[in-house]
Amino acid sequence: MRRTWGVITVLLTAVLLAGCTANSGSSVTTDSSGSISSGAVPAEGDRATDESLVTGTTGAVTTTNRDVITTGSMSITATDPVAAGETAVTITEQAGGRVDSRSENPATDIQPASAHLTLRIPSDELDRTLADLKKLGTLNFVTLTAEDATQQSQDLDARVTALTTSVDRLLALMASATTTADLISIESTLSNRQGELESLRSQRDFLADQIDYSTLQLDLVSEGTVAAGGPDNFWTGITAGWSALVAALGGLLIGLGVALPWLVVLAIFGAIVLLIVRLFTRRRKAA
Repeated sequence: MRRTWGVITVLLTAVLLAGCTANSGSSVTTDSSGSISSGAVPAEGDRATDESLVTGTTGAVTTTNRDVITTGSMSITATDPVAAGETAVTITEQAGGRVDSRSENPATDIQPASAHLTLRIPSDELDRTLADLKKLGTLNFVTLTAEDATQQSQDLDARVTALTTSVDRLLALMASATTTADLISIESTLSNRQGELESLRSQRDFLADQIDYSTLQLDLVSEGTVAAGGPDNFWTGITAGWSALVAALGGLLIGLGVALPWLVVLAIFGAIVLLIVRLFTRRRKAA
């Protein structure tokens, strides 16, 4: 019996040691910085899968495996929106981007200064550029939307490849054509295929530009343009109501001032028409 129990004990110990050895050879853990803290080096086939674990971020995975179109908008309150717009252009160009559109409204007696820019920022520089843009003033809001265009990109690439192969075959057939009828038929087909190919390449280039460069609509406004938080008590409610009433009356007076010249002209034309109608009516009665 003692020998039996001894054999069983040895076997159980061997099984446990084998299990621990297998687990220690396949486990990979990461710390808060994303680096490997323990475990063996993964096999060649598993390195691509473990790469995201090593870096600790999703940026590399998104850039490598997915085509994403990022669009967004940002509103910033700045002391001088026009000068802030100049700085925003510099920040964008330093990041390797460009400005697609830009409009500036200097301050006047009836409107505060403002600026609006459409920025195209390299996708891999978007986070850093947003952080720099936020320093232009007080951030009101920022929104970002990501659209997965991987399927569309792969479809365009496949169609471009297929049409390129077709065009090459038609060129080879044209070189070996022996009759005029065959040559004319091949040229017609080739012209159509080349037109389709150029259209697809244009679509692919446009899509690639949307993927490589994120689009950001940047609004720069003056202080006091963006409404503050709502009233939180009775007296601030009265103040807000009075301000709204004054603003509404001011807007009404401005509207009347704009409409007054038109009303005068319409009144003159109406008086002339009424006078002509009365003259015709009197002539008819006299006849």
